[in-house]
Amino acid sequence: MKTVSEIRAQFLQFFESKGHTIVDSAPMVVKNDPTLMFTNAGMNQFKDYFLGYSKPTVTRIANTQKCLRVSGKHNDLEEVGVDTYHHTMFEMLGNWSFGDYFKKEAISWAWELLTEVYKLDKDRLYVTVFEGDEADNVPFDQESFDIWKQFISEDRILLANKKDNFWEMGETGPCGPCTEIHVDIRPQQQRDAVDGKTLVNNDHPQVIEIWNNVFMQFNRKANGSLEPLPATHVDTGMGLERLAMAMQGVYSNYDTDLFQTLIQHLEKLSGKKYGVTEETDIALRVIADHVRAIAFSIADGQLPSNTGAGYVIRRILRRAVRYGYSTLGMKEPFLTSLSGVLAEVMGDQFTELRNQKDLITNVIREEETSFFRTLELGLKRIDVIIKRIKSEGGSIIDGATTFELYDTFGFPIDLTALIATENGLTIDEIGFEAELKQQKDRSRIATATSSEDWIQVNADVDPQFVGYDQNQTNCKIIKYRSVTQKQKTFYQIVLDTTPFYAESGGQLGDTGTLSKGKETIYITDTKKENNLTVHLTEAILSDMTGEFVAKINSSERALSASNHSATHLLHHALRTVLGTHVEQKGSLVGPNYLRFDFSHFAKVSDADLSKIETMVREGILANIPLNESRNTPIEEAKKMGAMALFGEKYGDSVRVIQFGDSIELCGGTHVQNTGQIGLFTLKSESAIAAGIRRIEAYTNAGAENILREKADLADEVALLLKNPKDLLKAVEELQSKNNVLQKQIEQFKKDQNKLIKQGLTSEIVGANGINVLLKTMEIDGGAAKEILLAMKLENTDFVGIIGGKEGDKCSLTVVVSDNLTDKFDAAKMVKDGAIFIQGGGGGNATFASAGGKNPNGLEGAMEVLGRLVG
Repeated sequence: MKTVSEIRAQFLQFFESKGHTIVDSAPMVVKNDPTLMFTNAGMNQFKDYFLGYSKPTVTRIANTQKCLRVSGKHNDLEEVGVDTYHHTMFEMLGNWSFGDYFKKEAISWAWELLTEVYKLDKDRLYVTVFEGDEADNVPFDQESFDIWKQFISEDRILLANKKDNFWEMGETGPCGPCTEIHVDIRPQQQRDAVDGKTLVNNDHPQVIEIWNNVFMQFNRKANGSLEPLPATHVDTGMGLERLAMAMQGVYSNYDTDLFQTLIQHLEKLSGKKYGVTEETDIALRVIADHVRAIAFSIADGQLPSNTGAGYVIRRILRRAVRYGYSTLGMKEPFLTSLSGVLAEVMGDQFTELRNQKDLITNVIREEETSFFRTLELGLKRIDVIIKRIKSEGGSIIDGATTFELYDTFGFPIDLTALIATENGLTIDEIGFEAELKQQKDRSRIATATSSEDWIQVNADVDPQFVGYDQNQTNCKIIKYRSVTQKQKTFYQIVLDTTPFYAESGGQLGDTGTLSKGKETIYITDTKKENNLTVHLTEAILSDMTGEFVAKINSSERALSASNHSATHLLHHALRTVLGTHVEQKGSLVGPNYLRFDFSHFAKVSDADLSKIETMVREGILANIPLNESRNTPIEEAKKMGAMALFGEKYGDSVRVIQFGDSIELCGGTHVQNTGQIGLFTLKSESAIAAGIRRIEAYTNAGAENILREKADLADEVALLLKNPKDLLKAVEELQSKNNVLQKQIEQFKKDQNKLIKQGLTSEIVGANGINVLLKTMEIDGGAAKEILLAMKLENTDFVGIIGGKEGDKCSLTVVVSDNLTDKFDAAKMVKDGAIFIQGGGGGNATFASAGGKNPNGLEGAMEVLGRLVG
């Protein structure tokens, strides 16, 4: 039996023998393409070739591409693990022709590989061809049909409609008919009973599509019409996981060697066996699938977060944890160790899993730990909800509450339904779906984008970027179009020559003007879209033909260049001071300030920050000249020692930026010598994720402003202290006096607390043989702690609870006599109450406290805690 690794290798070797260049997978996390969050198909990295925005250096390519389909129209998330063949992250084996071969070669090679190399049973294969579409005026694909007749009997060539056999990149753009290859892996007895061709394209789990050959012949315009492309292309995709299932003689992708390695590790961790119950099997499949998506995304530079692509990754991670928690009974982090197993089984092909192993492990561990805490809070919350509903005589958890549990605490609706059933309640599924739809509608409206067709002004040429050397240039408009996004309309303009830098590599896009005669429009931003530089403007010129002058905002560009060059010096300083484990994990460079994210597993000390800042400043004072190498072969650049970033896709030729010992691959704009950076000052250093730190800093005019503000602040302090000769000494004397006053205040508070305690003693009541104090009052948490601990010493069999209010803040403090911990747990009681005050805290069985931000919730908290002590 061939392993997944062997099957992958054979595919690449086969197409290499057919004259294809084997290329690496592009990062799964997409950069510089606003139309995509993630690579969701093998062709994504070649979109520019299909769209005509750039020309390939070779016309035949093959690879295996990391893909993720959990957002947009390709959203399979809720099906993953439930069936046996959907995945979040998957590998797409593909071969492409860019204006080279077409249908004859693509079909014959597909058949040769499947039947002669992989030796799949020909009797189990079916193919589909496009039946044509009258509305689009596209005829039946006779050519593909005739080619297939050479290899397979006509009764196995099935006609399929536009939905199944006409592939489109999006609402507009290149498209064309496709021919698919399906395999029937059912047991022979089932095949004898039901003809496999009746199950093709009918979602049968063992009669599945494994390979799609797309023949791009047309361009879909915004009005829906089709026009022929100037050159035809081949785009094929074969799911490696499904192919492995067919070749290994199993009935589920998850029974292949790759997934079984992960599942067997999970079996050891959970004590649950695969193949015993469907519920357990689904949970094991979900987790085995999801860990791939999570680990690969982090390796490609996408950290879990609350927005955008990061939110998608967080959702996937939390879905995996939920299944482990609720179905497998795993109450501690488990994905962390599973990611290590993944690195072993897939690290040979995808070296980023091993090179980024520490980062992946740390990020997953922090996310898991955080979500386990959230799940526990959710369980407390639903317990309170159920008690309230029952006390009111109700029987239904309403849709809004069910959605709150889903959205805030990560509870899937089936988990809420299960807990409700266990407590004799039901849930309002219709209300939940309505809430969920409202959220999706809000999200869709916020991100909806529609584009008109490009209006061609001049013939397409390869646009030239001259912004490294020029701030303005004469140019012509190639094409333009209107775009509506977030209910606002603007225009995109493509120039044949431009000095405008398009946002990429962390550097913001240029602004400036486009002029002709007396007419000028303002370019508000410059972006890359499918590697095409588009200039954004809120208006267009009355005449878009002829010659124009494109001019950038030179002062903003200069400031951005200073900040960008400073990030290179900063990166080098970080690696020198902290160690070579430091790697760039993101940046934001604009005219106002710079932000630099890097891998490091501890807070950077003040002493090290001072060293780093000093190193950067020394580099600036050294006036190091820029050593720029354009169009350098990538291998030569690596030999020079240039640093490449994980998660970035580099071409055959790259640009190398060197300032002394700092050597990096970079397409951004830079100063000619480091002296032009001027001043440099750090603003802050902080954590943004497990193992990821962030530094914010200023250069040039921004640094001057910061230093001026600090100087002004020092002057203001001196003025307040009546301009002492030694300002530092004056501040130290003030601190000393303040310490004396603070001690006096603390003594006053202690005396006051004694009086309060004496008053509260009379409010202790007996309940079931226990002395109970239950009091809400204007007091801070520290005073409540001191008072209750003192009362505990003076009273036997004592449980004391104080709800404290202090302005817009509040607190809960609980003490329990040592001999009552078999009945009461202060830490658990505080957690139960903290839900109401939107707070958190902790402690042990005899003392616990929590702070919160919702004083109005104290009444509910005290009511629940009061019932606990009877």
